[in-house]
Amino acid sequence: MTDTEAAMDTTQTRTPPPTIAEEDRLRADLYDFLGLVLRAPPGDEVLQRTAALEGDDTPLGTAIKSLARVARHISPQGAEREFNALFIGLGRGELLPYASYYLTGFLNEKPLASLRRDMAARGLTRAPGVFEPEDNIASLMEIMASLITGRHGTPVPLADQKTFFNKHIGPWAGHFFADLEGARNSVLYAPVGAAGRVFLEIEAEAFRMSGS
Repeated sequence: MTDTEAAMDTTQTRTPPPTIAEEDRLRADLYDFLGLVLRAPPGDEVLQRTAALEGDDTPLGTAIKSLARVARHISPQGAEREFNALFIGLGRGELLPYASYYLTGFLNEKPLASLRRDMAARGLTRAPGVFEPEDNIASLMEIMASLITGRHGTPVPLADQKTFFNKHIGPWAGHFFADLEGARNSVLYAPVGAAGRVFLEIEAEAFRMSGS
């Protein structure tokens, strides 16, 4: 049993394609969950599902248990206030969750252009009505889940997942999740940051060991 599998009792109910191993389904579920709570403030249903998560004594499991505990005590209104303070604010939030910003100090720079090229090569485009740059952390988590499950086509090989991760996520997302974990306005999002940071460490090590 992997660290990811041991740590998260997933709340996803969708049936994965038969070619997806259980370990990969759990990886995709966690990427999807991170994308969900980083895309928008979690409402009552998402908070209830989060409160029901179970973990273990691994670092990832400990973060999951902490997240579930906080979710039991925060209201949707409180979660929205926290989300806004972190990511929106008056003019801007406490954090700017974009690859371009973390890698260059500016928005809409070369990392975004590189991501758009790789998305186009995979037949992926920004959803209609979404105006946020594609290199935001929520989008990247959702893309990784899509690559694993083949949600927009067929599951991609592990080597392709590794290439995408190492190019667009590995160089900066761990730093973002560490910043989120320690952010002044983080309460619910502190364990989200911890879970994201540890999960990406597990992913990076697994890709390194894969030799693909």
